[in-house]
Amino acid sequence: MPTPASVAKHPIHPMLVPFPIGLWIFSLICDLVYAFGWGGPFWKDVAFVSMAGGIIGALLAAIPGYLDYRSLTAPNVQRIAQWHLIINLSLVVLFTVNLWLRTGHQMGGSLPVVLSFVGVAMLGVSGWLGGELVYVRGVAVESQESITLKGPRRAA
Repeated sequence: MPTPASVAKHPIHPMLVPFPIGLWIFSLICDLVYAFGWGGPFWKDVAFVSMAGGIIGALLAAIPGYLDYRSLTAPNVQRIAQWHLIINLSLVVLFTVNLWLRTGHQMGGSLPVVLSFVGVAMLGVSGWLGGELVYVRGVAVESQESITLKGPRRAA
């Protein structure tokens, strides 16, 4: 099932999602480094910047993801993709609130760290659904039959 948001048959959404995932997980790690006293205030700042970068990355990944979502026709695949989309948009809201809490409050409070844990757990669920879409349902994967009909690629 081809994807409309691709470059040279390579889907864009999966190229972009590692950035928010990695940045949000790294933000939580930085929070923990700071909370356990393994580093100074630098780690609090790195957590903040990583979280902001993750939000920007998620919004960028959402554009081709939404285009892919709109191209789905099978109802069972649409349902899975809809949950994937809802969880991801909820993650953007959660991390935006988390970031806002960090701007006006001391990092000593535990709420931002708890929100980061919740967000990373939600990332796991959303990733599971994304994997279901690609590896089980074949979203954005060219069929083997299509590849076989074209024949093997030849070196130039």
